[in-house]
Amino acid sequence: MRTTQQFSVTLPAEMASLVKSKVASGDYATESEVIRDGLRVLMARDRAMEHWLHSQVGPAHDALKADQSRALPIAEVRRRIAVVHDSTASKV
Repeated sequence: MRTTQQFSVTLPAEMASLVKSKVASGDYATESEVIRDGLRVLMARDRAMEHWLHSQVGPAHDALKADQSRALPIAEVRRRIAVVHDSTASKV
């Protein structure tokens, strides 16, 4: 039984150039390897997102539903975001 499947894909010119340059530079042996590596990164990102949702977002949502006094007014949320944004922007 075959463990691979062949696809034909169409890429925007910029992505196609990137794939070709990765092979030309020797980073990858074939275009397929470039695409496979990109898909592995996508799969890792999806796993990380799922983990974050289950380990942090879900429990935070449940805790807020259980005790709504923990909720912050929108003005306070905006203020806190602005503080983080300002401190991050000043480091750039």
